[in-house]
Amino acid sequence: MSIIHRATLVPSKLDAIAAWIPTQEWAAQRDITGLEAVGAYRFDDPAGEVGVETHLVRTASGTVFQVPLTYRNAPVDGAESYLVATMEHSVLGTRWVYDGVGDPVYVAVTTAAIVDGADQAELVVHSPDGARTVRESTTRVRGTGGHPSTSPRLYVRRVIDTTATELPHLVGTWPGQENPIPLVELRT
Repeated sequence: MSIIHRATLVPSKLDAIAAWIPTQEWAAQRDITGLEAVGAYRFDDPAGEVGVETHLVRTASGTVFQVPLTYRNAPVDGAESYLVATMEHSVLGTRWVYDGVGDPVYVAVTTAAIVDGADQAELVVHSPDGARTVRESTTRVRGTGGHPSTSPRLYVRRVIDTTATELPHLVGTWPGQENPIPLVELRT
């Protein structure tokens, strides 16, 4: 279960992503105008300390980028090159937002989801009045299961395409993409 607080974020997640994408090598030479959110999915940190959320954003030309983020209550020593933004969360305070590929929690929970054949986390929204409701996720992901070879490496498809893979991987669907396609692979 992934806990989501009804809160205000400054900057917003989409604004933070839109400011960060142009600085990334995998986005070079691509149209990055008109970014819009098309979906997101979460996994749970077993320790309950780190928010783990992956965003799917589409450009005006139709390219879909995948941006895994982690949200932390303090900076991570040695992870400065993975810092996407800091944001003010009206409930949790300052959050340090990292590119998930550089966060060991993201790598561990995503690898486990792939190997275990697990689905994304259930989304539970906490309101300021204490009410809790389950939010239906429009993005669905599932690990294919399988045992990775020794020393697997997580490969996130930053630019989404429909290329198939035989490797253990995470598949997903979202509004406008009804056929499951690979999002993250375990490579040797």
